[in-house]
Amino acid sequence: MAVMAAASIPSFMLLFSTPNSLSSVPSLQLCFSHSKCLLTHPSADSRRGRYVTAGVRCNAVEATTEVETTKKRGSKFEIQALTSWLLKQEQSGAIDAELTIVISSISMACKQIAALVQRAPISNLTGIQGAVNVQGEDQKKLDVVSNEVFSNCLRSSGRTGIIASEEEDVPVAVEESYSGNYIVVFDPLDGSSNIDAAVSTGSIFGIYSPNDECLVSDNDSELSTEEQRCVVNVCQPGNNLLAAGYCMYSSSIIFVLTIGKGVYAFTLDPMYGEFVLTKENIKIPKAGKIYAFNEGNYQLWDAKLKKYIDDLKDPGPSGKPYSARYIGSLVGDFHRTLLYGGIYGYPRDKNSKNGKLRLLYECAPMSFIVEQAGGKGSDGHQRILDIEPTEIHQRVPLYIGSVEEVEKLEKYLA
Repeated sequence: MAVMAAASIPSFMLLFSTPNSLSSVPSLQLCFSHSKCLLTHPSADSRRGRYVTAGVRCNAVEATTEVETTKKRGSKFEIQALTSWLLKQEQSGAIDAELTIVISSISMACKQIAALVQRAPISNLTGIQGAVNVQGEDQKKLDVVSNEVFSNCLRSSGRTGIIASEEEDVPVAVEESYSGNYIVVFDPLDGSSNIDAAVSTGSIFGIYSPNDECLVSDNDSELSTEEQRCVVNVCQPGNNLLAAGYCMYSSSIIFVLTIGKGVYAFTLDPMYGEFVLTKENIKIPKAGKIYAFNEGNYQLWDAKLKKYIDDLKDPGPSGKPYSARYIGSLVGDFHRTLLYGGIYGYPRDKNSKNGKLRLLYECAPMSFIVEQAGGKGSDGHQRILDIEPTEIHQRVPLYIGSVEEVEKLEKYLA
């Protein structure tokens, strides 16, 4: 009987084979020893795939080749950064080099804003700036800083021709453009009212191709010719979007992107400082049992919308009503809806005849994303992406989420 001495081996795993040649043995034996012992030749019990020795029990482990082991280890640690993913899209012809640079610049802006948001209380960036934006809303300190960060990153890319921010009066022509001339619209910090409470916030963006044919005459407005061109170029329907996305600043920093070929999510890895692909080809459920409306405005809504909300709360035959979830941050509410299904709504009311969300900076980009994920975005009567903007800060009602849920609401409002 063959005997292997283990007296000199420390108390940890021993890996050995039977006396036969390794090529003829289908498995290796994995043993755990907590004391010195003698490991003997397998007994008759080995026919059941188990080896019994003097006080040691060994379970059979499938033998793998070195190549197979390497492949498994490689897949375990393989990651795909946003930059690598963008280069693959460029190689496949889905986007060009200029658009790759623009999206990379936006991701850099998001990293900077994420750091600012996380350090806001430490850096004294909470609270109100003391000014109001073009919509008459109080600007938070981080609103102003985030807008500057976003604008600077886009300018320095050299590939944007016009940028338009929710925080600015009019779109701005970029003098430092070298090629590309893309039009980028963005909300630099959505949900900024939540900053002081450390609740999730986000950035939203949309990218259009240039539309140089749309020019207006000097006499049509007090704006300069260049400013008029900027306004008209920016006022495009969401159907013209080339790409859109958002970045959510929460327990994780998540960058969600579509280039018109599905929706992908990248999570910022603090170890590498890179956005890493974590979800591919996201699909929103066709229906969901979650609704996100600010019911504090219930008494200001019209009767049809009130009836819709009341019916959601009625358990009905199933015995279970819809669940209400409302963060107050479009990015946070939308991201949950995208993953779990349901509906998010910001309707018009007696005080806000057209709702409060901006068509260009919020509604159109989010609707483009949700449609790429198999969902729907509507103003209650028509598709958001079909609406032709008449002004850069135009507001519209928004109902967005699972197809069946949005269509159900449209029937109530018809």
